[in-house]
Amino acid sequence: MERMMQTLAVTVAPLLIAAMSLSFDALGAGVDEGSWPHYGGDEGGQRYSPLSDISTGNVAELEIAWEYHTGDLVDGAGLASMKLPAFEATPLEIEGLLYACTPRNHVVALEAETGRERWVYRHQPVETGHYVMTCRGVSYHRSQTDPEGMACKSRILMGTVDAYLVALDAKTGERCEKFGQNGKVDLREGLGSVTPGHYKVMSPPAIINNVAVVGALVEDNQTLDSPPGVIRAFDVATGELRWAWDPVPPGWKKQPGSSRWQRGTPNAWSVFSIDTENNLVFVPTGNAAPDFYSGARNGLDYHASSLVALDARTGEVRWHFQTVHHDIWDYDVPAQPVLFDYPGKDGPIPAVAQATKQGFIFILNRITGEPLFPVEEKAFPSSSIAGMVLSDTQPVPSKPDPLLNASLSEDDIWGFTPWDRGKCLDEYRRHRSEGLFTPPSEQGTILYPAHTGASNWGSVAIDPGRGLLLANYTRVASIVTLIPRRRADQMIASGKGPVYPIPDSSYAFDLRLFLSPLGAPCTAPPWGGLRAIDLASGDTVWDRPLGTTRDVAPFPLWLELGVPNQGGALVTGGGLTFIGATTDNFIRAFDTETGDEVWKHRLPAGGQATPMTYRGAEDGRQYVVISAGGHAYLGTDLGDSIVAFRLPASVHQSSP
Repeated sequence: MERMMQTLAVTVAPLLIAAMSLSFDALGAGVDEGSWPHYGGDEGGQRYSPLSDISTGNVAELEIAWEYHTGDLVDGAGLASMKLPAFEATPLEIEGLLYACTPRNHVVALEAETGRERWVYRHQPVETGHYVMTCRGVSYHRSQTDPEGMACKSRILMGTVDAYLVALDAKTGERCEKFGQNGKVDLREGLGSVTPGHYKVMSPPAIINNVAVVGALVEDNQTLDSPPGVIRAFDVATGELRWAWDPVPPGWKKQPGSSRWQRGTPNAWSVFSIDTENNLVFVPTGNAAPDFYSGARNGLDYHASSLVALDARTGEVRWHFQTVHHDIWDYDVPAQPVLFDYPGKDGPIPAVAQATKQGFIFILNRITGEPLFPVEEKAFPSSSIAGMVLSDTQPVPSKPDPLLNASLSEDDIWGFTPWDRGKCLDEYRRHRSEGLFTPPSEQGTILYPAHTGASNWGSVAIDPGRGLLLANYTRVASIVTLIPRRRADQMIASGKGPVYPIPDSSYAFDLRLFLSPLGAPCTAPPWGGLRAIDLASGDTVWDRPLGTTRDVAPFPLWLELGVPNQGGALVTGGGLTFIGATTDNFIRAFDTETGDEVWKHRLPAGGQATPMTYRGAEDGRQYVVISAGGHAYLGTDLGDSIVAFRLPASVHQSSP
């Protein structure tokens, strides 16, 4: 396989030396003062606001301003449930209104200062089949040509778990009738056969040049003949298809079938970023099917586990950088690419930071795809599985520092007691474990980090004024076992089938987290953390455990060990980093420069969402908002709250 950009890193490495002494003060597109018009704050996903009314000096006074209940409570009765909710939404704030979606794709418009409901759209998705019910956010578009007062001049666009693209009037919540069929585009058209629940959109569309660019999550490990991973751009006014990118290798001839695009290609389920000035859409891609056995992909993983830059006008590939070659670990790229300006010798370099499941953060020139820190192709363990297509090397960046040390030894195996540690040691010794990129095996292989990743969809945040990147991470392991087809079929016939039978594959497999009999990770804590990285040098500035064992362990075992987390961070001009994400149902604020925890508040349910902030148009006060509805897979308390915080009036009035 072609190695993307291998030799380019050496040519740009000298730029870093010159950059060390330069300031980041002028970097980053940022957002308009006081608003939050995109999922990640700005179109490049920095998750940064210049607002500074809430600061390290007064954040301890932060209190609840309002709480809104969406009414969207989904059955989350354990992993056997067919509908697993996760309230991961980050609202938008535009012209005094908040727009948020719920796990069932309801959309609410709320008054930003009071939380009062302006309107609700209830999507009522088709729920036959298996669904992870989530919606990370919506997108906003305002027409520059429609006359004032015209219906849908400003509109909200949302992808749904039952595979529709919906357009709503931002003022009323009514569907835009001229968009698609009565306000909806059926995203299953042209895909061929789609099993209910196996093709869904959970991330907001990327809006650029009057088109809405969407990908989708294709359910993992169901069949080799999975729906296409095609990326499509639809006219924001009419819903007409403007372009499509079929993620096949160069020169590929589509195989016969009922779909318009090639089936079995990598999908792109996470959040995209856009660079309007350079007409670029940045797409983080997933795996080709199946996740843990590459013997039947026939080269369709060429664009898998990559960051792909598409021309926003045509959908053509400008460049792609592969973070894992022939990925057999489910290390797809889960995080929104984050765009920022890097200070180079001859001026700012347009850059993109891409966090990955394996704990690496790649910093690239976003125009060319060239690494801004050297990337070395390193050798990793081989496989003896028949037919397995495996790369001899994998790309490893020299900087920034990785989010975890991916080698495990017996010294790293942990337990609350000698008994459960002994059980974990027995498991460790029975399975193959040779560090990062140890291939899946019939013996069973320990994946560290787990297939769920060190980083996930929460991505990273950038403080352009301080030149810092903030990353939360999870440090747990999982175990994958390949099961030959004949044995898998025998197990299925006996009623003891593998977790993923994949009937048309040479191998089925079992997959589980590496946990002790007490339910704790077998790897030593911290199991989750928050880190600040100097963007110029790539060095760690501070690193601290994130979260306690409250809500997952009985009192008095509420220990600050750092816990698994899902969600992202918000950074502000007030020197604060806000984050929920943890299993202990708190939202916290940290001093961005030191890592000290300076405030926390107990949420009514799990806060597995990224906070946002804005300034009230009428009262002029800064608000911090987070969705608190829990996450079924992570096991946090479920709910339906959107919670807003602000300073008391007396403190706000005395703020500089």
